[in-house]
Formats: sequence, structure tokens, C-alpha cells
Amino acid sequence: MPVVQSFDPKVISLLQEKIKLIPSAEGDGAIYLVGPIKLPVNLDGETAEFKWYCWLNCKEVTENFEAIVAKLSASNLAELQQSSVLVHGDFADDASALIRFHSICHTGDIFGSKRCDCGYQLKQSMKHVVEHGSGAIFYLANHEGRGIGLFSKALAYILQENGYDTVDANLQLGFADDSRDYGDAIKVLKSLRTKPVTLITNNPKKLEALRQAGLDVEDRVQLWGDVSDYNRNYLETKIQRSGHLNDNERCCNND
Repeated sequence: MPVVQSFDPKVISLLQEKIKLIPSAEGDGAIYLVGPIKLPVNLDGETAEFKWYCWLNCKEVTENFEAIVAKLSASNLAELQQSSVLVHGDFADDASALIRFHSICHTGDIFGSKRCDCGYQLKQSMKHVVEHGSGAIFYLANHEGRGIGLFSKALAYILQENGYDTVDANLQLGFADDSRDYGDAIKVLKSLRTKPVTLITNNPKKLEALRQAGLDVEDRVQLWGDVSDYNRNYLETKIQRSGHLNDNERCCNND
């Protein structure tokens, strides 16, 4: 299919109204945030209305959005991954809002794998946000396997099936236990909301990343559940070796 060399002015007008440029403070590129886009979501048979945003990290910094759009068809973005965020309610202005930084989990989020609790956490976070009335779910696409990628995660699973825990499996493959970075997500969050937030997480590193960036985190909501024999060791490793917070010992005690 030929690449479009010029665009209908109406098309560019429609698109540029929904594109926001977030320059990097370091001067080494920019984030292009697209949205909001209406996204009705099926949550256990009930329809919840979200506003969806997606972002692209780019070295080129320009408000000539037609030039950016013109390059997309030749960039093969389908082989890469882009992160996005689901926003519910009056996220910018409500006094209280929930957020979750959710790392992509191909096996858990899509296939429903019970080797982890990721799919459960994603759905529960979306429910919490809707019940609360305001919030955002950041879906971080470059975080698979705590930052090692899907293919490497498959290798790590082989090691886990042979007695290595999730931390040692990553280390044995030459990776850090957790190499995830939240910098881009934080930049997008700051562009969408300046008021305090409540973070849905068991991971103190996410709390620290927000606070180090100068964000006002007023509270934390822990999220344990869907515990079974398939993921009990995985969850216990999160607590014992990765420092995940387990208030009131709610994790790993139910079947």
C-alpha cells in the first residue's frame, strides 16, 4: 500500500485537536499524547465508560503534527509497543482519584494465566476506579516480565519450572530483578492531573518513583487476590525478595 504523501486538511485538523506535545525536560525528545478517545469497557457484564489515551516517545520535537503522522506508516509501530492510559471520571479536577501503573503481562492480562496475579489486578483496578468515580489505569507496554520482554520472560518461565524463583530466573538470564522505569508514565500523569493521587499497588518502588518525581501521593490501596497453588510461590517471592507491601497479611493465605 502506498504511503500517503499529503493529507486532507480536515483529517489533520481532527487529529491535531487530539495530540498533545509533552517535551522532555532533558531536551532529548518528546512524548506525543493522543486522546481522549471514548472507550466503553465491559466489566463483568456492565459497561463502564473510559477515556483512552495512547502515547509515543519520539526523538523529534515538533508541533507540526502532520509531519509526525506522515512518518507513522513507514515506522512499523506494530512491531514495537506503545503504552496507554484509561481515564475515568473527572480525573483532572476531582479532589480524590485512584491511579494504577500496570505493567503489561501478555500471559496474565490476555490469556488469563494463573501463574501470576496480573490479570486479576488489572480488572480489579479498573473496577476500583469505576467504583471510586475517578481515576486512571496506566498500561505500560515496555514492562513485560518486569522489563525483560516477552521472549525473555518465556525463558524465565522455563527456569521457574525447574526450581528458580522469579527473582533468580531474571538474574540467571543476565537481567536485573526489576528494570522497569516509570518516567514516561509520570510525565503523562503530570499532563493529565496536578492534584494528589491514591496509588493502587503493593510495590513500594512505584510509590517511591512518584514521590521522587515530586507528585503528591496521599494514600495507597493494596491489591492482593486470586491466590492459588499456581501462583502462591510467585506472590510470596514478591513479598520476601522484592519488598512488596503486605498489610495485614492479606496475601497468600486463601485458596
